[in-house]
Amino acid sequence: MVPLSVLDLSPIAEGSDAGQALRNSLDLARHVEALGFRRFWMAEHHNLPGIASAATAVALAHVAAGTDHIRIGAGGIMLPNHAPLVIAEQFGTLAALHPGRVELGLGRAPGSDQVTARAMRRNLQGGADDFPQDVVELMAYFQPVQPGQHVQAVPGAGLHVPFWILGSSTYGAQLAAILGLPFAFASHFAPAMMMQAISIYRERFRPSAQLAAPNVMLGVNIVAAETDAEARYLFSSLQQSFLNIRSGRPGRLPPPIPDFDQLIDHYGAAMLADALSCAIVGGPDTVRRGIDAFVARTGADELMVTANIFDHGKRKRSFEIVAEVQ
Repeated sequence: MVPLSVLDLSPIAEGSDAGQALRNSLDLARHVEALGFRRFWMAEHHNLPGIASAATAVALAHVAAGTDHIRIGAGGIMLPNHAPLVIAEQFGTLAALHPGRVELGLGRAPGSDQVTARAMRRNLQGGADDFPQDVVELMAYFQPVQPGQHVQAVPGAGLHVPFWILGSSTYGAQLAAILGLPFAFASHFAPAMMMQAISIYRERFRPSAQLAAPNVMLGVNIVAAETDAEARYLFSSLQQSFLNIRSGRPGRLPPPIPDFDQLIDHYGAAMLADALSCAIVGGPDTVRRGIDAFVARTGADELMVTANIFDHGKRKRSFEIVAEVQ
């Protein structure tokens, strides 16, 4: 058994809206808290009609205020979009309100297309190339204030907020290893370099004040239902969503379609096979075997489970099944 956590993209389903998606996120957080999941993370994405968590710190405040003890965090904040001080103040505020529950995952991708990135930042100077320096600057804002320090995060300075580095390549693995931080890999949508990144991270890890030994958390789509057939049906919503985004037609999360695998062309099938190769889809026995095999293959220390399922009740049931088989 490995610890289980949740990555919530706060999906906006067709026929619904962002307000309902965020209310569903809180309901899901309460549900998985009761089931014993360790963390509840939300992700920063922009200009995507099907994701409601763009203002990630605000969404996390909503979830934190309505839950009791589950850890909340960003999976992640796309740091090139922000000044480190601003993120320190946002997550310092969360940590001041919810001591001991807040953590911060950091990524270097824009979480959007280049046009949207420019709209957020006004210019694209620096950005991903400055990511290591920005991470170090952000971490420093949470240290106790030093004599002569002219800029401090209020709230933030002196508060305990654990950091994670996120990645979908070997870049994040190397940075996490150098800084001695836990590493979360995006195998739920970009699994191609997963094994190489894990190996690099573990081989090059340097202990730090936060972490004495390497800690790998892997993202994984798990769609669980009472039967394999029902799970494959529910999974078709995510498949459609991936195809729409990769084809430049992002939209709200579509309802499931029967026998969807038979309706897509070879190009779409190949793209889904690549992006979702780590997905675990099925009834309880299938999910149990899938989790065991995935952990045995990767040596994951933790799993970050995500499931974009159109029906909110079915989504909650999926996480119940995952908890039951573990």
